[in-house]
Amino acid sequence: MSADAAVAVHDLAKRYGPAAVFEHVDFSVAAGEFVAIVGPSGVGKSTLLNCLAGLDRWDQGSVRAAGVTLDTLDETARALWRRQHVGFVFQAFHVLPHLDVAQNIAMPLLLLDVPKAERQARVQAMLEAVGLQGLGQRLPQQLSGGQLQRVAIARALAHRPALLLADEPTGNLDPETAAQVMELLVAEARQNRAALVLVTHSDGAAARADRRLRLARGGIADIG
Repeated sequence: MSADAAVAVHDLAKRYGPAAVFEHVDFSVAAGEFVAIVGPSGVGKSTLLNCLAGLDRWDQGSVRAAGVTLDTLDETARALWRRQHVGFVFQAFHVLPHLDVAQNIAMPLLLLDVPKAERQARVQAMLEAVGLQGLGQRLPQQLSGGQLQRVAIARALAHRPALLLADEPTGNLDPETAAQVMELLVAEARQNRAALVLVTHSDGAAARADRRLRLARGGIADIG
């Protein structure tokens, strides 16, 4: 693992019974680098992303991320590590409907016991960064899909994670909004020096990456 690598995956395999979802997966992502993972449906792209977050177990190999070898951690330790070091952006937004925009963005900071004044300042900074200033007290149902994804990005980045994972974040958006959201996601990740790993079927989204990796059942390959 190079000195600036935020993520290093070695010989990773995930199986359901005797059938391999994927195996022999090796790659690394540097701090501040944007890598897109593409491949056919059913090859385990989202499962791989979950492994990087320590949300899913694997059957072989190792994952090292944000300075920790995840294989050595139990479930509780993984959850604490993930809370501090990982931001996740999902296709379906996953904002909490009973909390307003500012409260949604503040959630990871609350979980990390960030002091109130710092928490409020960081939420306001994120609202401005994602173009939602003045909308902090709105509820999710009062926002458009593009605005909801901006909330999700702000929440994922509020605690300044070393690793930002995005699973089809533009899948529910129209092309123009999708392009705007991708531009925002990449800009904010680079600003925070986060390693960004994107799973996508979108050629437009993948084209923005520094590198594209194609996942197949038998491994992963760099396609430029």
